[in-house]
Amino acid sequence: MDLTQSLPWLQSRFPELITSARKIVGYDDAAVLVTVALGTTAYILQNSVWNKPDPCEYMLYERPQEKLDGKQSQKATRNISQKLEDVGKDVVVFWGSQSGTAEGFANRLARELPRRFGINAMAADLSDFDPETIALIPQTKFAIFIMSTYGEGDPTDNTTEFWTFLHRTSIISLEGLRYFAFGLGNKNYKYYNRVIDVVTEALDKFGAHALLPVGRADDSLGTTEEDFLEWKESVFATLATELNVEEENPVFVPTIKVVENDTLSIIDLNLGEPFQRAHGKKPAAVSSPVRPLPIKASRELATSPDRHCVHMELDLSTFPEIKYKTGDHVAVWPINPDSEVHRLIKILGLEQKQTVPVVLLPHVPGTKIQVPTPTTILALFQYYLEICAPVSRETVHYLAQFAPTPNAKKILSQLGKDKKAYSSLLLVQHINLGRLLEYSVADECANWEQLPLSFVIESLRTMQPRYYSISSSSIVQPRCLSLTAAVLDSYINSGNSIEIVPGLATNYILALKNSLSAGSAQLDTHPAGLTYPLSGPNDQLQSGKAYAHIRKSKFKLPVSTSSNIIMIAAGTGIAPFRGFLQERAWFKTMDQKIGNMLLFYGCRRPCEDYLYCDELDSLKETLGDNLSIITAFSRQEPNHKVYVQYRIRENAQQLCNMLVEGNTYLYICGSTNMARAVATEVGDGLKAKCNWGDSELRSWMESQKKRGTWQEDVWG
Repeated sequence: MDLTQSLPWLQSRFPELITSARKIVGYDDAAVLVTVALGTTAYILQNSVWNKPDPCEYMLYERPQEKLDGKQSQKATRNISQKLEDVGKDVVVFWGSQSGTAEGFANRLARELPRRFGINAMAADLSDFDPETIALIPQTKFAIFIMSTYGEGDPTDNTTEFWTFLHRTSIISLEGLRYFAFGLGNKNYKYYNRVIDVVTEALDKFGAHALLPVGRADDSLGTTEEDFLEWKESVFATLATELNVEEENPVFVPTIKVVENDTLSIIDLNLGEPFQRAHGKKPAAVSSPVRPLPIKASRELATSPDRHCVHMELDLSTFPEIKYKTGDHVAVWPINPDSEVHRLIKILGLEQKQTVPVVLLPHVPGTKIQVPTPTTILALFQYYLEICAPVSRETVHYLAQFAPTPNAKKILSQLGKDKKAYSSLLLVQHINLGRLLEYSVADECANWEQLPLSFVIESLRTMQPRYYSISSSSIVQPRCLSLTAAVLDSYINSGNSIEIVPGLATNYILALKNSLSAGSAQLDTHPAGLTYPLSGPNDQLQSGKAYAHIRKSKFKLPVSTSSNIIMIAAGTGIAPFRGFLQERAWFKTMDQKIGNMLLFYGCRRPCEDYLYCDELDSLKETLGDNLSIITAFSRQEPNHKVYVQYRIRENAQQLCNMLVEGNTYLYICGSTNMARAVATEVGDGLKAKCNWGDSELRSWMESQKKRGTWQEDVWG
């Protein structure tokens, strides 16, 4: 059909267009013009109105992260009783972990039981099994629960399904279940070890039998490791009695084997891309996928030469599957510094093998490989294992059997047995695995090339992301989020000098900021001289990117913009409130009714670390009388330290009036010590105003937290 034949069809659908065209040009020319116009319109609307791309198309091109002998593994059973039978295990060690500590304890315990007693054990992610199948575990077997309390008494991500089951079920019988339980918590938090207490209370209610009182670790004292070791010995003693077995001299027996395979090509290897494990049957509810997010901008916030605080903006525009809400957290996946990676590779004598492809395989049935495979030693140490973390005394004890010299064996044996001696060493010297191996042979020309790589991998925790409160508003900046990170270092007094122990993630973030400022992919301006492979694995992070993902948070603004809010922060605790104020200011420019806002903020000095000072002044201008800012500076006057809780006390009447009159939300963000002191001052003010006793105050606070009108985002 030629253009003149198609004109009646066009005129029936676009009469005004055809009529106008015929007034200007001839019949044939009008047909040509209209056809070109329609084609141009269709081209412009492609990918927006028609032929829209699938936002999840990227998943088709992702390489699976877990492999076993190059084949896809069969679908695993979610019946824990069936799993124990299939792999021939007598003990299951369930873990609920957010940062990896509880997971590490569970894996260590599962490995040590067969070494010391010949008891076959397996570690298990709670989310890998259907909760109701725990009732099917026979009485001849044992369950151990090692669980962390996260946030304000919340279960960890992988515990949520089990937690919900225990709260909703009422008909299950656990009379045949014999169990042990250990909780990880911090007494600085109000809900210290709440998760393990709630879980064991439910287990007992359903008829389960606890073989020992619940063990509890207190991270506020820095004794988590020793608390675990003490509880573990009690578990061993009880199991020896229950099973009538004798303890053997513990000897390392690997649960994984490391096989070199130089036939693998680079495309087959996991060279540092983060491995994000899914928890449960519906894993997408809590966290977004991990992606290499471009750094849109970064700058230094602190003005003191010996302190650093980085503001960094991450661009989401090329990843439509990633979205955030104001108050959410961003997780940054750190990289180990080159110096520590090379230190460990050198002391192990692996310089010539660091890039040789290796495959990790289960040596013992039921063992779950915790890191991506196949990979390389360099990738393991740079990206997948926490090589900078302190070494447990238990690991020191096992290391002694592989010591390359008699003197090294003597040193490690003494440290492994003597709690006080090892604690004293940690107080005066920066110790991680590489440094410990160097320390043991410091006076000898020796390395640790005979130490099995399987021991190294099993002894180190897997790399975990670090979480930061997002400091921007998703309404104001929907495709760009910001984070605020104070660079954390600890200090060790070795007698002759002060040794800096750099924080892992924050120094990596500082390195990224400095490299972008210098316009280089390599860092040579870090104040501690640290360097990192900032271009990332396979150059995935070149041009300034970082692996990150979003984690949903309950720390949210009220739905109604007319609700009043009280925000209390110290240091980088200002981060989420920057986003809150940005959002409220935006709504005010849209002529929305805005509730009153009261911000208490504490830092050292106004000229040193008053974060976002200029922005807060600008927001104050926009929000006017709706916003009041009250500051506290702890180092402004030499003999007069003013903390944020002091300002709460001074302004208790205004604050308590807002809380009691209703329609007011209170938010606290910062350290647990600050949050506890603030809660005390708020409580004292309310008791005085309302003539309450402790029980009335406690009841009121608990009801506010249940309603979400009292929210805290705090850290230890």
